[in-house]
Amino acid sequence: MNALAAGHGVNRVELGVVLFFFVIVTFGGFLAVRWRRGESMQSLDEWGLGGRGFGTFITYFLLGGDLYTAYTFVAVPAAMFATGAVGGFFAVPYTIVVYPIIFIFMPRLWSVSHRHGYVTPADFVRGRYDSRLLALAIAITGIIATMPYIALQLVGIQAVLDTMGIGGSGNTFVKDLPLIIAFAVLAAYTYSSGLRAPALIAFVKDGLIYLVIIVAIVYLAVKIGFGGIFDAAETKMKTKTKAGLPTGSFIPASSTYWAYGTLAFGSALALFMYPHSVTAVLSGRSRNVIRRNAAILPTYSLMLGLLALLGFAAIYEKTSVFGQDGKANAQLAVPHLFDQIFPDWFAGVAFAAIAIGALVPAAIMSIAAANLFTRNIYREFLKPDATPANEARVAKITSLVVKFGALLFVLGMDRQNAINLQLLGGVWILQTLLSIVAGLYTRWFHRWALLAGWAAAMVYGTVIAYRQTVPNATTTLVNGKPKVTVHGMRHFGTSLADFPGTNTKVYIAVTALLLNILIAVVLTVLLRVVKAPEGTDATEAADYYSDAPSKRVAVAAAEATAGVEGRPA
Repeated sequence: MNALAAGHGVNRVELGVVLFFFVIVTFGGFLAVRWRRGESMQSLDEWGLGGRGFGTFITYFLLGGDLYTAYTFVAVPAAMFATGAVGGFFAVPYTIVVYPIIFIFMPRLWSVSHRHGYVTPADFVRGRYDSRLLALAIAITGIIATMPYIALQLVGIQAVLDTMGIGGSGNTFVKDLPLIIAFAVLAAYTYSSGLRAPALIAFVKDGLIYLVIIVAIVYLAVKIGFGGIFDAAETKMKTKTKAGLPTGSFIPASSTYWAYGTLAFGSALALFMYPHSVTAVLSGRSRNVIRRNAAILPTYSLMLGLLALLGFAAIYEKTSVFGQDGKANAQLAVPHLFDQIFPDWFAGVAFAAIAIGALVPAAIMSIAAANLFTRNIYREFLKPDATPANEARVAKITSLVVKFGALLFVLGMDRQNAINLQLLGGVWILQTLLSIVAGLYTRWFHRWALLAGWAAAMVYGTVIAYRQTVPNATTTLVNGKPKVTVHGMRHFGTSLADFPGTNTKVYIAVTALLLNILIAVVLTVLLRVVKAPEGTDATEAADYYSDAPSKRVAVAAAEATAGVEGRPA
């Protein structure tokens, strides 16, 4: 077993390397307030969207840092290590499938948002359907789906700290202090620099990730060979458990095709419904920036595929996944693998990549959640006459609340709860797809029908996910040997459930989406028959192809630049 995992002290070399890179990104985060800055940061366009001026190169790293998070780099190989292809590798095809989809509809969302000054997807829904309640539903869904996603970035950092020898038993405050400091610093430079901070830091994060993955894959190919790695993984996955079932799936069996396919396709549809994904897209300079990135971002998927193989490499190396607390945690597979096979200094580089890989998406997610609250709750319901400066101030404060809310969540609750809620977040966020994506092409759906479909799907998806139970087991070391203790059953045990009327497992979010669509179609027909009021569409056909901002957006920008609240510039 790994010496550090046994609790034999802090590895000072690894910690020193991580601190070195942390200082660099902290300096960059505060410096970003002066990078490509407009006349004023007192507007959501500048603070929350980086001035809407990022080009192809910057957007590539921003989207990469946003979508491929620390938890992705920890969880995907961890799932490969623990359960194999169905649980882990589906993430690779879904990140490939998603880009042709966003190539088609994201430029339309960018154009109409640029034209009307929309900052969030709920802004677009409000303008398209003239429905405050539907926009509120989209905003709330985005916020509650994002919160556990932020918390999971902390899980990635915790895995790194645990591997370096920090985070075992003892004083709770001292144990969590490094995590608290990291998020306090993140909160400070995000507050001052807005979206520019993660955009600038993403260069460092993605550069380190590419370096680490390339070196790791070359090392494994030369020193071990992929044949041995795959053989070891296949042997483990075919090994029977005490219940007589396979440990995992080396290659998905025919009985899991629908589970695998719906997980991949449903996750692809959901990925760009998350507010942080939309925020990164709307920060782009033009429609062509979005198209170009849809074409080149699959390079990250190639890297993710190589990263997934590290889970199988950890099986070959018989890597221990027992942490400082003596409990087994599959999330430690890759950090412990690097600690096991590489020199301390390079393992430190890998850990820095994971830690920084948590800070970038956490910053973007908190900004996106703050934008949603400010635009679609604060301005819509609490202060309709809010100025751009008011909005920026509220968004900054909200971003702090979101970050520390996520921090308290992950420190105060079991790690598995954060994972379960993030899986549930995928079910929730997919239910916003119909209102947003269908709205980009047609206004046939009635606003009340969309709201009813969303509500029914949210309830159905949550209830079905809650009913999926698995044994709540903890694996600990007793006299040097693993011991499994079962603590009853755990809810939200999987994101798969039988499709209604069948014995076929599918992704719960996809079933809920089908219910959403069915209800929206039926109610739209009925509401049109009774001629229910449809509201006024604030958009025009030309808005979905435009590269030019409207006069109203230009006036708002001038007011923000003048820094005068309540009076024209």
